[in-house]
Amino acid sequence: MAPKRPKGAGAFPKPVESPAPKPPDPSELYAALDLGTNSCRMLIAQPKGNQFHVVDSFSKSVQLGAGLESTGRLSRGSMRRTIQALRICQQKLKRHKVKRMRLVATEACRRAKNGRDFMRQVTRETGLRLDIIKPEEEARLAVISCAPLVSLKTEQLLVVDIGGGSTELVWIDLRAVPARERPSAIMRLHAGFHDLESPFPAAKVVDWISVPLGVATLRDQFRDVEDDAARFALMSWFFEENLAEFAPYKDAPPSEGFQIIGTSGTVTTVAASHLGLRRYDRTKVDGLRMTTEQIDKVIRSYLDLGPHGRRTDPRIGQDRQALIMSGAAILQTLMRCWPTNRLSVADRGLREGLLYAQMSADGVLEDAPY
Repeated sequence: MAPKRPKGAGAFPKPVESPAPKPPDPSELYAALDLGTNSCRMLIAQPKGNQFHVVDSFSKSVQLGAGLESTGRLSRGSMRRTIQALRICQQKLKRHKVKRMRLVATEACRRAKNGRDFMRQVTRETGLRLDIIKPEEEARLAVISCAPLVSLKTEQLLVVDIGGGSTELVWIDLRAVPARERPSAIMRLHAGFHDLESPFPAAKVVDWISVPLGVATLRDQFRDVEDDAARFALMSWFFEENLAEFAPYKDAPPSEGFQIIGTSGTVTTVAASHLGLRRYDRTKVDGLRMTTEQIDKVIRSYLDLGPHGRRTDPRIGQDRQALIMSGAAILQTLMRCWPTNRLSVADRGLREGLLYAQMSADGVLEDAPY
């Protein structure tokens, strides 16, 4: 006998699933794309308070700079891989109907003899127009992406962005800025490192440098050295030699109120290894503070593993294992050179800087403490 159908309001079960989220208004969306020496990354986001909410993202290792050190040119294979990735980005931008966007290329395209020709090819094949930005803008974007991580106690700040083809370092003096306004003062640097017309107490950029050595280009310099430990030592020495021109406060380095923020895949990988994460978790890594001893311990463990062990270590990952030791050489050198025993880890970079810069310029971020 068939069961009787219940009467009244209880005849139909009430849905327990939450309703589908309302799609964001395309007029509120911003996009940022960073085409680097090793990776192609994009974020689509909408402003939310003094931060932003990520609506969609993309990240792919394209190895655009593969072979660049020896030939001075972007190879056909690397350009083909990159265009395939950029087509996916173009589809995402079209699907979300994004109108406000900033799409940039960095060191590989700056250095390659055929870099500008490749940009024209990208436009022909994908419809996307990428700007090859100068090192100063790259450094500035890395700095403002880290604004939310600046401590209110910080008087001197060093931001380090270890990229695939270059490493940017920016030293900032915040002593003239009231403590609660220091993160906001960093954000205002989107207008330039030397904006003299600001009515607000300004963050002073004491010095900055773009070293044409990143995780890919430094590795390629010593690819022919077979001994793992010797190669690491040589990379560290060579990077320190290239830092000679960057020496703010060399004679009397500050200790109190000094903060160093590191942003890169190397820094976040070292942090994840320190935490023992087998699956990466941004919420545990971004903003973490590590001591010099903790960083050295992780790097020593990488050396103990050797090339084969690093290839199979889940903490490092397949995309990062070939580049981790060159990045570690840069990171260890920086921690040895500067007057602090702590590093603030930033899982953020050019994409976030590009978004903050666009949103700040449009005045859509709330002016509130971070």
